[in-house]
Amino acid sequence: MEKSEIAKMIENQTVQHFKDARLDELAKQGNVAQFVSFGPDLRQRFSRVCGFAPNHFFSSIEEATTVLLDHSPEQKVNVRSFSPENPQGHEFIYGIDTAIKAEENIRRLASGGLFVILNETVDVSDGGVSGVALGNVIEFAPGATPRVVETGNVCSVQRRVGERIIETVYGFVPELTRDPGVRVEFSIHPICRGYARTHTILWEVQELAPDGLQALTKWPNAFSEFVGDKTFGLLYAHAAGLHVPRTTVLCRHTPPFSFGEPTSSSVKWMRTCPAIPEPGFFPTIRGWADPFELLQSSAGSERVSSVLIQDEVRAKYSGALITDPNGQAIVEGVRGFGDEFMLGRVGPTHLDDFLVDELEGLHSMFFTLLGGIRVEWAYDGNAIWLIQLQQEAAISHGLTIVPGEVDEEYDFDVSAGLAGLRELVELAGGGNIGIRLVGNIGITSHICDVLRRFRVPSRIVLREPKK
Repeated sequence: MEKSEIAKMIENQTVQHFKDARLDELAKQGNVAQFVSFGPDLRQRFSRVCGFAPNHFFSSIEEATTVLLDHSPEQKVNVRSFSPENPQGHEFIYGIDTAIKAEENIRRLASGGLFVILNETVDVSDGGVSGVALGNVIEFAPGATPRVVETGNVCSVQRRVGERIIETVYGFVPELTRDPGVRVEFSIHPICRGYARTHTILWEVQELAPDGLQALTKWPNAFSEFVGDKTFGLLYAHAAGLHVPRTTVLCRHTPPFSFGEPTSSSVKWMRTCPAIPEPGFFPTIRGWADPFELLQSSAGSERVSSVLIQDEVRAKYSGALITDPNGQAIVEGVRGFGDEFMLGRVGPTHLDDFLVDELEGLHSMFFTLLGGIRVEWAYDGNAIWLIQLQQEAAISHGLTIVPGEVDEEYDFDVSAGLAGLRELVELAGGGNIGIRLVGNIGITSHICDVLRRFRVPSRIVLREPKK
């Protein structure tokens, strides 16, 4: 998998860098995991262990490993190795549960001329995230160490946006250095951890000029799947300062959290939120419903990461917009609520020019940051509210949903609904077959989203009006 932007930038760094000395300095500024470090000669260099003075010297490697295991909540330790001339990419051994195994690995790595850091194992599956911050970019993912940035499957966003997302989900601001020229490896935890017992653990710092570094925001990624695709898109929009209706998230992996602005309505919408987009497959309900029953009654509910409870917008107009292959916005909508439009049961109507202009401006802002997008929106007469934000390849244009040459086409009457369309998509899958959607529908509707998602060559055939 492709490495993230930060990982690429540091790949060939050769500046002499003592990780353990940096940890010792870092412990004076913030929270670090409990650790003891050793040189290639097996002499102890630094330590931070709860209940002991900073840099307490233990009588032996055996004592150091035993004490650190006893003081680790997981009763496990990690062994990390580094070379000052090339600090990245050396062996990392996770979750050692005996002092004997820890000492064996310390001695083995030191015999190869490496420096070694023994630190407490901090559970990376506790619902938090780990990652790296540098300059104006922050990258993170759940269920992994900060080295996850080397995989590329991370949330990579502007630092201001990323820190606001973390604060929204976890309820606290990450305790990271403000120096734009310092690369920081960190982890975030719902329960306080580390030597100083706070929510943020700093693992490493390194001076590194972030010249030209830009966030490469793409999802689905590990974090968007963790909280759910719709949740992530709304979190991003909220962190960017857009109008998002007040939303409470019931997530499988984190405690409940809320964000957005109250609307003028007390009515709620319940929206199921799969890890990756599955347009129109899972239910959306106006009014209150038991979220547990909502999941139990849904086929494939194991793919749902969260349930959203969202304030209703008193919509004068609702609709969606997507990006066309020329980078321009395709804007569609109807009067009132847009649920029937999204399901392909009614076609788009005329929208006032000023509203189209506002939506095109919104699209332009997001297109600069994200490329091709899909937005569901509602307008209450005062403001445009974002109901959903997704990245989506820009392939639709005119009445062509998905371009492509085919040997034959099937006609599908849109009145048969999404379930019928999915059956036809499965039938057409694997063959050089296209689909013609017959009916007066919007190209931004969920029924077209299904065809875009599965890349089925398809087009809209407008039904002739009855005479």
